[in-house]
Amino acid sequence: MAGEFDDIAQRLHQIADELADLSIARIRDAIDSGGTELPVDDKLMQRARRAVLKAANLLESGASGASQADW
Repeated sequence: MAGEFDDIAQRLHQIADELADLSIARIRDAIDSGGTELPVDDKLMQRARRAVLKAANLLESGASGASQADW
């Protein structure tokens, strides 16, 4: 069962990396077009990235023996 969690946690980390890359690309695009503010959806992407990382960490800690009461 722990192997299943490890695989999902790894995929979630990859998704978090993709969100970070997308956020950086959008910021670069905004700078290149002369913008002085963050893209409007940057906060949304950062919140989503943190949520995905939190889910990955929960699965990793759950695989190491955390009880359901900790959820």
